[in-house]
Order: sequence, then C-alpha cells, then structure tokens
Amino acid sequence: MIVATIAVPHANAKQLPGGWSTYSSDITPEASEVFQTAVDGLYGVSYEPVAFATQIVAGINYSFFCNAEVVYPNAPNKAAIVDIYEAPGEIPIITEIKMIDQ
Repeated sequence: MIVATIAVPHANAKQLPGGWSTYSSDITPEASEVFQTAVDGLYGVSYEPVAFATQIVAGINYSFFCNAEVVYPNAPNKAAIVDIYEAPGEIPIITEIKMIDQ
C-alpha cells in the first residue's frame, strides 16, 4: 500500500490563471473520465488514481497521483504521476508518466 500526504484545497480556494491547483483526493467524475479515456489501451501496468491537480491552459493539464502495479503476480505497488492534456474538443492524451522511487 502506498501512503502519501496530499494537500486538499479549501472549498473557497481559487486557482490562479496558468497555475496548478493543489492535489485533491476528491476525484471528480470529469477527471475520472479524462483519466480512464487516456489510459485506455495501456498494458503492463495498472494505474489507480488517488488524487489529481489541474492547470488551465489552452485546454486542461491534469496531473494524477496514482498507485501503479505492474501486472504480474505479487508485483509491488509503486507510486506514479500520470500527466494528461485535454485540448478543447479533443481526446485526452498522456504527456508523461513518472514513476516515483521510494
């Protein structure tokens, strides 16, 4: 099991234009759909989002903090950051996956 400390934004917190929101463990239905669409078709590692942050640009950048598990028996869980970009009216795409060494 991976344990992380995540800053959850105050309900009245405002995101600066072009700045990143703080990570939230309350993954919205929109964010969940973006994540599932982007990772659909990935094989070899299973990613489960734990928290996410967003950045509003010409579209939306998403950064998902995830539990990552290589798909084989008794594989250890790892932590990963999965970055996704969603352009207006386009399918979300993964821009980077960073494994976090523990």
